[in-house]
Amino acid sequence: MKKVLFTDLDGTLLDLFDYSYDVALPALDALKKRNVPIIFCTAKTFTENEYYRKTLGIDDPFIVDNGGAIFIPKNYFSFRFDCKKRNNYCVIALGASYGELRAALQAIREETAFKITGFGDMTAEEVAKDANLTVAEAKRAKKKEYNESFIFDEPGEKEAVLFERIREKGFAVTHGGRYYNIHGEDADKGKAVKILTGLFEKEYGVVKTIGVGDSRNDIPMLNAVEQPALVKNKKGTWLDISLQNLYKAKGGGPEGWVEVVEKFISNE
Repeated sequence: MKKVLFTDLDGTLLDLFDYSYDVALPALDALKKRNVPIIFCTAKTFTENEYYRKTLGIDDPFIVDNGGAIFIPKNYFSFRFDCKKRNNYCVIALGASYGELRAALQAIREETAFKITGFGDMTAEEVAKDANLTVAEAKRAKKKEYNESFIFDEPGEKEAVLFERIREKGFAVTHGGRYYNIHGEDADKGKAVKILTGLFEKEYGVVKTIGVGDSRNDIPMLNAVEQPALVKNKKGTWLDISLQNLYKAKGGGPEGWVEVVEKFISNE
């Protein structure tokens, strides 16, 4: 049976605070030797995904901007499917454009006077300081195409109003480990996972999917896989969700990620 691993990055494969991944390198090597596809499914941009794929030596498809688009390397599958060609990728876009999302946030800010600061309002240096990134990493993080990350500097009780305003404008919102993200209604980690799973099933027949995450924006992904798993979040606890067959790793970040890989892939 072909196993496919879908994984979040920040707070999961990457440490939430310093983005380290060294502890996961042996497990990543084991997955490669077993020919287990490692599918990044994250709020990160295309540019950020490219960076980590090259750094970690991963050549599999990936899902960007919280399900905004799926990037599949050219000739990765042996059959043709509907997609748009972009350099060496086939792209299946699900989300709204960055310009539309920025305009919606600006309108909400003007209508409500909420303190909303998007990545597009910040310099690379400001993003770097706020997100504990290098300036080079922040520049990659700012190259968004299908979502906008933003800071919502208001009391918690106003969150419901923010969410409603975003829905009224025809968009959706998620809250990850660090930032809020506005994106198109059809941009969804779960939808993207199901599309990719269908392509893997067409290629290999029976497929077992494993998904690993840590925060609310991972829920659609976890709902879409056969074996969902959580690592501990920045509070040292697990996301409060109820899913059938949900596995809760004892560790957080990459330590918990390794635990999941060893339990459901390496040791089976």
